Amino acid sequence: MSDIETAVGERLSVEDIELEVIRRGQGRPALLLHGLHTVDPRARFLDLLSRRAEIIAPSHPGFGHSARPTNFDTVYDLVHLYLDVLEALPYEWVSLVGLSFGGWLAAEIAVACNHRIDRLVLVDAFGIKISDRETPDILDVFNTSPQEVERNRWHDPGRWAPDFNALSDDEIVVHARNRDALCLYGWHPYMYNPQLKRWLRRIRRPTLVLWGSSDGIVTPSYGRAYSALIPNSRFEVIAEAGHHPEIEQPEAFADRVAAFLEE
Repeated sequence: MSDIETAVGERLSVEDIELEVIRRGQGRPALLLHGLHTVDPRARFLDLLSRRAEIIAPSHPGFGHSARPTNFDTVYDLVHLYLDVLEALPYEWVSLVGLSFGGWLAAEIAVACNHRIDRLVLVDAFGIKISDRETPDILDVFNTSPQEVERNRWHDPGRWAPDFNALSDDEIVVHARNRDALCLYGWHPYMYNPQLKRWLRRIRRPTLVLWGSSDGIVTPSYGRAYSALIPNSRFEVIAEAGHHPEIEQPEAFADRVAAFLEE
């Protein structure tokens, strides 16, 4: 079993890989895998959810302030890393919550590991191809104008789209690292694994597939198709939210997730 520890300055070490991590709250443990960007420790949903669960939220290698080991450059490097994390955490069962790109990772992990995962929550997840080869399922955030990306990311982009002029130098660096790492891991094929769709049937844990009703990055119809491939999963929509319901509707998001984890 791997050694895992939380060091001073919120670091988490697994084997020879060290990650920055947010640990918050008490209760049933939940490993939270972030999406396009790392989790902001000031995020309201984090405070709300941590009142009812213990949240462990690492930054993937290459994201945030987590170093990326040499030759660590595929989704499966991330998946195997988090399999090590699950084995090393000092709990018999851990729930897995994946946001966006992190939802793809969570689905892959749940396919590979049923014996440590208590419950699975996929939030506006990437990871599968549901349409024909010529029809894009996932908006290309790298080759689409920034204005259009923001319109598709948010229900209310005027309120939630980032103001880069207001960011600190460190926040700008983190934003750039997040984007570079996302491109590295998810570029080709773009944000999905051609084989994953076939193997979602192996997920045996209770699963909630949660979606923002206004998501234009991956639409609710994509989410319904995702949910239909996972045995006994249920699909729910959060109103007035885009690709990040945890940000736009933190109370509704935390209530849905916490209630599911406590069932």
